[in-house]
Amino acid sequence: MEDSRRQLGNRGEHLAELFLIKNGMKILARQFRTPFGEIDLVAKVGDELVFVEVKTRLTDTHGYPEESVTREKIKHLVKSAQSYLQSHQAEDQAWRIDVVAIRSLDGREPEIVHFKALDLPYGF
Repeated sequence: MEDSRRQLGNRGEHLAELFLIKNGMKILARQFRTPFGEIDLVAKVGDELVFVEVKTRLTDTHGYPEESVTREKIKHLVKSAQSYLQSHQAEDQAWRIDVVAIRSLDGREPEIVHFKALDLPYGF
């Protein structure tokens, strides 16, 4: 049986996937495991691969979802993305890392915010 955090994560990833598809992305992989961690979603838009980190919150107690994407987390995401590229012989492929932040407070309709790589506070 999945714990409540995993269930919340899975639900958020599903919402993010639907959102990204609606916005023109093709999903290539879900919960892709690498030696450096898991990539929630791997998508493609045009000729660019997009590695997506999904953060979901039910309350604002610990801040906005995107605030949990720290410099350390970004380092792991970059290493995971590079591992994916290497394992798919796609090292020359254009790519970026996006964050999809989902807030579903008090049972209201989820708020979904898509942060593209250039919008992330730390840059790459």
